[in-house]
Amino acid sequence: MSTSWQIWAVLSAVFAALTAIFAKVGVEGINSDLATLIRTAIVLVTLSLILFATGQLTSPGSISPKSWLFLVLSALGTGASWLCYFRALKLGPATLVAPIDKLSVVLVALFGVTFLGERPSISGWVGIALIAAGAILIAVKG
Repeated sequence: MSTSWQIWAVLSAVFAALTAIFAKVGVEGINSDLATLIRTAIVLVTLSLILFATGQLTSPGSISPKSWLFLVLSALGTGASWLCYFRALKLGPATLVAPIDKLSVVLVALFGVTFLGERPSISGWVGIALIAAGAILIAVKG
């Protein structure tokens, strides 16, 4: 792993794994939608503080309408994903919920090909198929 995006991707996976465990414990005894709101508020405050501390807050006017549109759509997708994820964690075991949630990897590949013109390699497609097969196996045998 020689490039920075790979390091960030691995860190993302580590934090996502911790998120699942922490969320499973945190959602016990609380409405899953309220838990999602609390999580979202903490993320908002934390990111605001980071941007402020590093001087990276910019004028919203410097952001293009296209960026705004897709950031809004991304935010709505994130919110829907988090609501569904917390509901699933409330109802099921983290060891089953998280792997099924990772079917998003397969969907990203399919959407990337369909909408962004990306072309995974043969080994990439094999990996994507293995992720799909693993998630399905866990869901069916769980």
